[in-house]
Amino acid sequence: MSSLADRPENPVVGRTVVHESAALHVTGAAVYTDDLAARAHGVLTAWPVQSTVAHALVTIDAAPAYEVPGVVHVLTASDVPGVNDAGVKNDEPLFPAEAMFHGHALVWVLGETPDAARRGAASVTVSYEPLPSIMTVQEAIEAESFQGVARTIARGDAASALAASAFVIEGVSEVGGQEHFSLEGHAAFAVREADGRYFVESSTQHPSETQEIVAHVLGVASSEVTVECLRMGGGFGGKEMQPHGLAAIAALGAKVTGRPVRLRLNRTQDITMTGKRHPFHMSWLAGFDEEGRLQALDATLTSDGGWSLDLSEPVMGRALCHVDNAYWIPNFRAHGRVAKTHKPSNTAFRGFGGPQGVFLIEDVLGRAAPLLGIDPVELRERNFYRPGQATPYGQPVKDVERMPAIWHRLRDESAFDRRRGEVARFNATHTERKRGLAMTPVKFGISFTFTSFNQAGALVLVYKDGSVLITHGGTEMGQGLHTKMLQVAATALGVELGRVRLAPTRTDKVPNTSATAASSSADLNGGAVKLACEEIRGRLAAVAGRLLDADARDVRFADGKVFTVGGGGPRLAFAEVVAEAYLQRVQLFAAGYYRTEGLHWDAERQQGSPFKYFAYGAAAAEVEVDGFTGASRLRRVDIVHDVGDSLSPQLDIGQIEGGFVQGVGWLTLEELRWDTGDGPTRGRLQTPSASTYKLPSFSEMPEEFHVRLFENAREDGAVYGSKAVGEPPLLLAFSVREALRQAVGAFGPDGRSVELASPATPEAVFWAIEAARTAGRGSPEAAGSNTAGEAAARASVPVEAVAGDEVPGEATGVPGDLEGSRGGEGRREVSPHGAAPEGDGTVGGGAGALVGGGAERTASPDGAGQLDGEQAADGVPPASVRPSGEPDATESGVLTADR
Repeated sequence: MSSLADRPENPVVGRTVVHESAALHVTGAAVYTDDLAARAHGVLTAWPVQSTVAHALVTIDAAPAYEVPGVVHVLTASDVPGVNDAGVKNDEPLFPAEAMFHGHALVWVLGETPDAARRGAASVTVSYEPLPSIMTVQEAIEAESFQGVARTIARGDAASALAASAFVIEGVSEVGGQEHFSLEGHAAFAVREADGRYFVESSTQHPSETQEIVAHVLGVASSEVTVECLRMGGGFGGKEMQPHGLAAIAALGAKVTGRPVRLRLNRTQDITMTGKRHPFHMSWLAGFDEEGRLQALDATLTSDGGWSLDLSEPVMGRALCHVDNAYWIPNFRAHGRVAKTHKPSNTAFRGFGGPQGVFLIEDVLGRAAPLLGIDPVELRERNFYRPGQATPYGQPVKDVERMPAIWHRLRDESAFDRRRGEVARFNATHTERKRGLAMTPVKFGISFTFTSFNQAGALVLVYKDGSVLITHGGTEMGQGLHTKMLQVAATALGVELGRVRLAPTRTDKVPNTSATAASSSADLNGGAVKLACEEIRGRLAAVAGRLLDADARDVRFADGKVFTVGGGGPRLAFAEVVAEAYLQRVQLFAAGYYRTEGLHWDAERQQGSPFKYFAYGAAAAEVEVDGFTGASRLRRVDIVHDVGDSLSPQLDIGQIEGGFVQGVGWLTLEELRWDTGDGPTRGRLQTPSASTYKLPSFSEMPEEFHVRLFENAREDGAVYGSKAVGEPPLLLAFSVREALRQAVGAFGPDGRSVELASPATPEAVFWAIEAARTAGRGSPEAAGSNTAGEAAARASVPVEAVAGDEVPGEATGVPGDLEGSRGGEGRREVSPHGAAPEGDGTVGGGAGALVGGGAERTASPDGAGQLDGEQAADGVPPASVRPSGEPDATESGVLTADR
């Protein structure tokens, strides 16, 4: 059996091929879950009764629904024969007695038609006993409303390193959530078979877990439930956990009525009932030496988990593992906790916490660069990992030399330095339009951090005519996984691609599968498919050896032909050898099983190697911003990305493009707004449709978009030398955010740190521009005296950060001050002597501050940190830093071993 990464001559992998369902997609012939329901007879429709209160005890009167023609049954908790819970943490009642968010499904009405079910649901009477609700992360922090176990990753002594750093910057970074908005929403279709078993068609990324949840709700064994996923019209992580309860509702309805039941959420239901990407609130302290090298980072990350845990703990775990991104931070402490709020339970989304973790460090560097007087590109490269270094959780950074190689190639191929000069000239001659150009890297760990999930199975069948059918544990949501598995099978068996077909993912074909998630599905399922095919090929080689009068070890399979080494003898058709194998009673099917080797994680010590490898990439983005409106144009994007030796280059480039644009949407467009007032609609989602929730469209695509795959990048130990591609490209979109920061900064004086809200919508960008302009009008640097060189020269001045009133026209005496992104919010005035003109000397409002080496800083274990020395008038140390919501020093935890 060959090495997992070795490729034969003329392999099918590595070729540009068409997505296996492309023709079906573009002609509308592709069949999805709800299409199967439409083909069945006697199907009932399930419709939810949703809460109109964010948090309340509820009493249900379903009697009026039965008066509606066509209503068959109202499903309630009394119908559940097993466990009334839709999750794996026993905290998600399927039929709740307590509404936990506005839109929470309380009961479900089964009707002969969708209209009957809808009208029946509208007739159900719900009585509410309102309870206090928490709608924001800040409210949760103040109320100490948390769930799950808090986790911490630490290395070195962050507190001491901060005290010894030449410069310390502190701040608060906040990033919003993101709606999955899959073209196909959540859907399930359930049938009770004649023998009492249940068949469930579900739009799910995790059929095996859907099977388990359905079984425990019904009170039956998993073997009595079969879950199939034909294909999904998008998933992005939103269908990893949240389809389970919906499938259970359909199956329960089939049990109670004996009839097939379909459930398909319409767009409004989907967006108001299901979770999103986790919003994060992150307070931090970062220390730098005189040359801008990171010395320490102390951060507290708080995510908005919503009403239940779902996958929030492992999402936080991956966020903590990615705070470092591509940078060496010798002294590191990151504490993570999950807030409990009265919103839908937030869940997996492409990147699974990794983007939020990377957001923190990129925001730190983006804010720090002008304060330190260092070019942002240079500052990032200066802090890259180097050979021999390890992550804060102890994993050696494999192939670390790829990051600078990608960085330099991108810089050259994008003509970055020449274009930066063009941008500077443009900005010098345009007062109401400014451009920005930025580069950012990505280092993304590949594998489930819960080690047990890193396994997969496959079933390969070869028929007497030489045709091949494969089934594997991964699901297809448009990403091209099935296409890659066809290419892997064709390569391993040495047959033409057209000879191989793929069966839908089913739990009765491949059991105990892991979710199609963590960017690992091609690695895991490809390994299983390859091993199964090689087992069959080995048997066929023995048969062919006898036919060719050769040693089986000298038999080769390629392009549907079987021959000996050198190819000088007879060439047999693959089908001919298969037919002979059947006559000789040789087994023509095999089950493949693959487990990722070399992974280990000690959750108690927070140390280990949870990832098989790291995927690297870098992007350069150029934007143009309108100073009147804050609207921006994405002028050009260049990407160089590492996918190893690509299994399917066209698919990988498509994933890079799609992931990048989805990331741009998250960071610049897609703003979820909730009613946080005290009125009767508190908790209602105010952006429940495409008319109010802005998604990326063709108009947001870069005017120039160049994507290149990093070459000669074989990954040993992965199937045919490839690497994952699903999630890492999303993080390349930070280049756009940083380019916007550069453009906004151009409206104000040099050396000033720009704070940018996230998402950086046109409104947020406009207010950031206004803040920059205000700084320019109130500082002599507006006249052009504050150059980057002067900022660098003054960076050694010992300063302390203090809060005070605005002092128009007063020089700050440091490389730059910090403005809030919303019209001067969080304004900082910095005195060269560490004393505020007015105020109590505390830091608030989330703005960062630069602390020079002349002030002695002590940082407490909880990351609070404070300056010793001068006292403010009220006795509070100047720049006493304790960002809102920091944990007590005794609070501790370990990184979650999940996902």
